[in-house]
Amino acid sequence: MQYYSTMVMWWFLVLCVVCMSVSAELRRFEHPVVKPDGSLSFLAIGDWGRRGAYNQSQIAHQMGIIGEKLNIDFVVSTGDNFYERGLKNVTDPKYPESFTQIYTAQSLQKQWYIVLGNHDYRGNALAQLSPVLRKMDSRWLCLRSFLVNTQIADFFFIDTNPFVDKYWSNPKHYKHDWRGVIPRQRYLSNLLKDLDFALRNSTANWKIVVGHHTIRSVGHHGDTQEIVDQILPILEANDVRAYINGHDHCLEHMSSPDGQIQFLTTGGGSKAWKGDLTRLNQSGYEFYYDGQGFLSAQITPTDAEFAFHDVFGRVLHRFNISNSEGLHSSM
Repeated sequence: MQYYSTMVMWWFLVLCVVCMSVSAELRRFEHPVVKPDGSLSFLAIGDWGRRGAYNQSQIAHQMGIIGEKLNIDFVVSTGDNFYERGLKNVTDPKYPESFTQIYTAQSLQKQWYIVLGNHDYRGNALAQLSPVLRKMDSRWLCLRSFLVNTQIADFFFIDTNPFVDKYWSNPKHYKHDWRGVIPRQRYLSNLLKDLDFALRNSTANWKIVVGHHTIRSVGHHGDTQEIVDQILPILEANDVRAYINGHDHCLEHMSSPDGQIQFLTTGGGSKAWKGDLTRLNQSGYEFYYDGQGFLSAQITPTDAEFAFHDVFGRVLHRFNISNSEGLHSSM
């Protein structure tokens, strides 16, 4: 009898662990604005971790220059942090060789807010989520999905990888580390509910969502239909003004038909895909660059300015949006 009681208790504990692992509740982090004028600035980059190769080091250098000029508050990473297959474990040398030893500028010694990309899931995804990495480099903050509140802007970081059907339907080609995600449908349902709840309850001047996969893109991958079908309606219903992503190795700006949401691809952190694009006449197309670079942003309570920079730090495209007036492209 005691044996069976012990087994029941053991299975109960296992069930609790499983239920906790599939919960997609958005953990909240506070990042107060400290500048006298109440403004916020940050850089965003994706698809970068190649031990400095493919101009990753040169881009990091320019990020340092622009970061100092803008006095940035933090850096956003849109995923694919380590190629080709993420990290093997928490002691994988790719972590210091692709992150700590690359982004060395003083202006980049700020908090990094990081999501996982599909290449990160091809390795040991839990390694990147481990607090051990943050002990090694305090800038590193990587979770599947979470919320960062800055008073004037709320940033909603979401795990887009489990939404993509082909990663599940062809497991021999797409080998992913789904620990903590299975069962899939419960994970996705929780995430969608929690994202909608967090957005609806946000009182920030600006709502910005960050994920790895594209929503709107004329690049190699194009639109990610699963994200369009399941996540985009939530963004549209909750006054989100920008969605920032990587996945396509380019710099790109598209807008929704009514100008409410700006879709910003910043996947040029290292290896880019020259000439790999589709329909430039697609509705909402604003800008496309098939090279390397990164995104900068400056935000006030009423206005936001975004700019794409190339590997030399030059501004390729700049535009402004207002809380009341929509899109104003100036370059």
